[in-house]
Amino acid sequence: MTARAADRARYDRATAHLDAPLAIVDLEAFDANADDLVRRAGGKPVRVASKSVRCRHLLERVLAKDGFAGIMSFTLAESLWLARSGFDDILLAYPSADRARFAELAADPKLAAAVTVMIDDPAQLDLIDTARDGGSEVVRVCLELDTSLKMFGGRVRVGARRSPLYSPAQLADLARTVARRPGFTLVGIMAYEGHIAGVGDAVAGRPLRSRAVRLMQATARRELAERRAAVVRAVRAVTPDLEFVNGGGTGSVQTTAAEDAVTEIAAGSGLYVPRLFDNYTSFTGRPAALFAMPVVRRPGVGVVTVLGGGYPASGAPGPDRLPVPYLPEGLSYDPQEGPGEVQTPLLGSAADDLLIGDKVWFRHAKAGELCERFAELQLIEGDRVTATVPTYRGEGHTFL
Repeated sequence: MTARAADRARYDRATAHLDAPLAIVDLEAFDANADDLVRRAGGKPVRVASKSVRCRHLLERVLAKDGFAGIMSFTLAESLWLARSGFDDILLAYPSADRARFAELAADPKLAAAVTVMIDDPAQLDLIDTARDGGSEVVRVCLELDTSLKMFGGRVRVGARRSPLYSPAQLADLARTVARRPGFTLVGIMAYEGHIAGVGDAVAGRPLRSRAVRLMQATARRELAERRAAVVRAVRAVTPDLEFVNGGGTGSVQTTAAEDAVTEIAAGSGLYVPRLFDNYTSFTGRPAALFAMPVVRRPGVGVVTVLGGGYPASGAPGPDRLPVPYLPEGLSYDPQEGPGEVQTPLLGSAADDLLIGDKVWFRHAKAGELCERFAELQLIEGDRVTATVPTYRGEGHTFL
């Protein structure tokens, strides 16, 4: 029996009393992935990206482990909810225009102490000030550096379009603006190198593309390490007591951690290891989060139909954004239909061994987005469900 077949047998036994659709997290794999992130971080603390987890119970579990410290959140509403739930170190990774929540933040000493918000433009400070509604708490802010690689005089750009702050001088200027402005304090710098951390460099069946990605990433790492160090020096000249410099992502933990300028690493997807993280030479994780759909039809030889499953991930549309049928091995989509909102035909010889009511296990393309489809996660240890815990959605929150 292959390792994947053994996992399927365990998951089927553990959930035999539960009807699909359902979602699971294999805690042995989850914990092993967490330990690997800590190992790769080389002694620097790992801040957990909550958008890749979206379950308070699992955030608490990973933050209880040595080597993890703090949360990187994705909306201001989520940040305040987490702070009220007892988390006390929350970095909001994206600028917000949520005036009502800024008013709450500025009026509550506990929230203001726990949450750091992201800015890359003085206009965002203006928005916060107009939203205060009398709240006088000092708002903690972090500056975001654009990590993209620019070549040939800027005519070629590789990387996500995020912050407009690219040069050390630009970040130092905004740092001075914050320092002069009452009601704000600058505490950190963040730089997420998505073109390094979030792009696989070993794409199956595409050796030339994989080699091109590795060359691009090697160039980008060198350029960013030099520029990030210069940015940190420039900002520390304005704000010497800067608390943190955050960088990285699941795919670049060890290389980002090697930079002296970086004080902490961000990671989250590496806990669940969705399908987009199969194509890396730098690490190998264990799939920990899966969802199961029930077989509801057997249209013919070599085909079964499961209920639903059309859960595409965000990003540029393409086959790599689709979930993959994972267990049993040997199933694939009908290319004329793909995964459907209500039904999904699956092809392959493995279909002939499936009966009505059997489960087919899928892996989502991305990590936390799976939790927007399920109210609960079944936590599996060995071949037993040992707990059922709510996702954000299960607690009544769909923050974005």
